[in-house]
Amino acid sequence: MRIRRHALVAAALCLALAGCGSSANDPQPVAGSPAASGEALPAGTDEPVGLSATQLPAPSPTAGPRAPTKTFAIGTRSLSLSRSGRSLPTTVWYPATSKGSNTPVAAGVFPVLVFSHGLNGLPEYYQQLTTRFAAAGFVVAAPAYPFTKKGASPFNAGDMGNQPADASYVVTKVLELNTRSGDRFAGHLDGSHVGAAGHSAGGFTTAGMLASGKRDTRIKAGIVIAGGPMGTFSGPRTPVLFVHGDKDGTVSWATGHNAYAKLSWPKAFLTEIGQGHGEYLGPGAKGFDQMMRTMLDFLRWALYGDTTAKGRLAKGAVTSGVTRYESKL
Repeated sequence: MRIRRHALVAAALCLALAGCGSSANDPQPVAGSPAASGEALPAGTDEPVGLSATQLPAPSPTAGPRAPTKTFAIGTRSLSLSRSGRSLPTTVWYPATSKGSNTPVAAGVFPVLVFSHGLNGLPEYYQQLTTRFAAAGFVVAAPAYPFTKKGASPFNAGDMGNQPADASYVVTKVLELNTRSGDRFAGHLDGSHVGAAGHSAGGFTTAGMLASGKRDTRIKAGIVIAGGPMGTFSGPRTPVLFVHGDKDGTVSWATGHNAYAKLSWPKAFLTEIGQGHGEYLGPGAKGFDQMMRTMLDFLRWALYGDTTAKGRLAKGAVTSGVTRYESKL
């Protein structure tokens, strides 16, 4: 799986990331995706994907909503958000009664997941992940960051330090819809079970939401893909899953693994063997299925309280010669 990259100024990225690798490239759309080919991305046209009903176990009792035992159609919604003049157009993928734009939300109450893109990225570049999260029962809000997104003018990698606050703002505005009379999300969002995930610069942004000075205590689970720390992890103990290629020349595997090693919270680390900065992000790519199983089961456990999903993690994550998995969950 080949991913096109834009070269950026390494010094600017490393300053923002506080210890990244020597290269500073983030992926463009995954090859073969609509975004990569220049096709339009019609809202809500993705097929429901993820685990089938027969693959999902009966949910365990939890203080939050019960884990779904089926996959959902995928609805999409666009939100025009702005924080202190920082434009944050946000795409939301959610479990729906039928696929499409602005379709009704499926019956139930669902955890919220904020997803952050990498440098020169856009939310739609990651729809192969976000649609799978939504089909599995998560409401996924993905902002386009003002100075690190594709086409930003001016582009400024160092602005990533502001992105954890942007992501927290997006969480706040999305959760407000849960109590807004007449809104389609009203009564469907579980504000007590919120997660954050992201790739590369988005992975650092996710880590920043869990760090001193930027800590969002609403975040109950984090997934850092090809990223590393943004400051010192602090606050309530929060499960964190790291995903990283061991041949990553943009953000070194050691950067991610050192963050994992130092973290005292519940944690897991999935290594994509022989992989770089994001080849495994494309459906059909080596390591993609293992990554998706691991992320979905991690989120089902951390945000739904599904202990059976936790028990599946080690087996589902590991394929000889493809992935390695270590855990202290």
